[in-house]
Amino acid sequence: LNVTEEKFLVATLVGCTEYKSILDVVVNAFYVQDGRYCPISERNLYIVICYLATFQLEEIGLQRFSRIVKSLDTAKMQQFLRFFFNDLYLNTWIKDEWSHFYDSEYVKENWIDPLLRWQPKVQQLIEKLTDKLSSHTTTVKTSRVTQPKEFNLTVPKPRAIPPPSPAALPVLPKRQPVPPSIYKPPKERKQLEEIKTKNMQKAKDLLLKANTNQFRCATIKPEKREGTILTSREIDPFLPQYLEVVWESVLAQYFDELRKQPQDLIDNIPIKLNTAAILREGALYQRKLEEELKRIENLQQGAGDPSEFLEWQKQMRGKDLEEQLTEIECRRLQGKLSYEEAVLAHQNVIQENKKKADLLREEKAELMHLYAEKRLQEQKEMKELVEQVMEGHKNVKQVKAKIQEYKQQIVQQVCEESGELLRQALEEKEEENRKRYELIQQIRAIESTPGIRHKFIDLTETGGHGLFGEMSIVELRERLALLKEAQKAAEEEKRDQIIHEKQAKEQLILDKLDQISQFRAELGRAAALKQEEKKKSQSGERPMKDERILNLQKKIVEKTMERKKQAGL
Repeated sequence: LNVTEEKFLVATLVGCTEYKSILDVVVNAFYVQDGRYCPISERNLYIVICYLATFQLEEIGLQRFSRIVKSLDTAKMQQFLRFFFNDLYLNTWIKDEWSHFYDSEYVKENWIDPLLRWQPKVQQLIEKLTDKLSSHTTTVKTSRVTQPKEFNLTVPKPRAIPPPSPAALPVLPKRQPVPPSIYKPPKERKQLEEIKTKNMQKAKDLLLKANTNQFRCATIKPEKREGTILTSREIDPFLPQYLEVVWESVLAQYFDELRKQPQDLIDNIPIKLNTAAILREGALYQRKLEEELKRIENLQQGAGDPSEFLEWQKQMRGKDLEEQLTEIECRRLQGKLSYEEAVLAHQNVIQENKKKADLLREEKAELMHLYAEKRLQEQKEMKELVEQVMEGHKNVKQVKAKIQEYKQQIVQQVCEESGELLRQALEEKEEENRKRYELIQQIRAIESTPGIRHKFIDLTETGGHGLFGEMSIVELRERLALLKEAQKAAEEEKRDQIIHEKQAKEQLILDKLDQISQFRAELGRAAALKQEEKKKSQSGERPMKDERILNLQKKIVEKTMERKKQAGL
């Protein structure tokens, strides 16, 4: 079948299975009324015709439906279609029975009305089938005429082709043996396995090292432990809070070191510049030079100096930074305080769990005692059952011996029969191989006859296909040579242009580097002067701590003392 017919058959099968309940209503009624004498083996035929008429008539069309009906038995199709397309049946009991499975409005709109609309055309098909039946019944049987038959003469066998002589047969060249490397695994696979093993061992070492040194930032130093020991199970519930506290302390330490670090060390870090960085830095210094020139022009024209505003802005930013650092220290101390409170709560939970565990141990001991008594009783019952079974096994051994002898006789008979069948199969296989060998010799003799094939080619002539721009092979080669020379000249010209552009770009980068070095020297001198002024103006007094930090430190000390007392108890 092609793809279209296969899709149609599959769709019909699925539809008949899906709507089996409503199709069975019509077919069962047909067998009760008009089809009483129809065989039950044709039930599926009527189901398919009913499905096509109800659901596929709009899609396949009346012409294709008529072709399907006419290909089947005329009397049966005429009888079933006349029963199914009856107006009275469709509007009464068929509609009522189908309404038991689906909504009545849906049944009327989608199934009953289309059937009534197709009823006049289907009625014409029924009349054609009726006329066909009547024409078949009026035909008169004529007497059969004797038809002569040809004589069954023996067909002469074709003459066998004489086998060629061994000298005339072509000798095939000896094939090279298969190299032994085919059956050996490649070296690359072994190397990959060794690399995989090394990587696996390295990963295991790293995992072991990570597990032994985990949470090193959260461990307490020996001199600061003060008698407090926490296991990994006790640390795990409070690990997020503790890590947050540690992270905030690290941030505060970093900001303190950043303020203490001299600015000239940060600015004088050597950086290797590429072409893009050189051009970018040159553009930056050029933009700064233009801004400075513009500022000087504005000052000459009477504009104000924004240095006072910038100084005030710098002081305000410093105050904001101090407030942020104070807030970070407060959050760190709050996290430490919550950690101490969580440790106290965890110790209380451990004591409650110990009490519950003692109660569970007592209950478990009682249950184990009851289970041991029940197990002893079951073992006694099992021993009695085993003794009863052993008595029954003694009588079974004699029956097994008789069955074994009978099976051996059957096996001997089967072996004799299989040997005879195997001998016949071997004889048939030898005959088949002999015929195949004769056929191969005939084919080789036919193939060994040489064939003369000569074809002369003139490279200066065209193909003669009648195409525009048709040329010979010689002319084609000449044109290709000219094109290659033109392409080579274009490449040389392009190469010279690239070299000139590259030299111009290198000269531009060297000029930019000279300009950048001059700007950096000037900026370094200005930064050194500014740092000296800042050291002179800066006072050595440290700011007082915030009241919130002092209060939090006192609370932490109190909670620590309470936790130590709880641990001592």
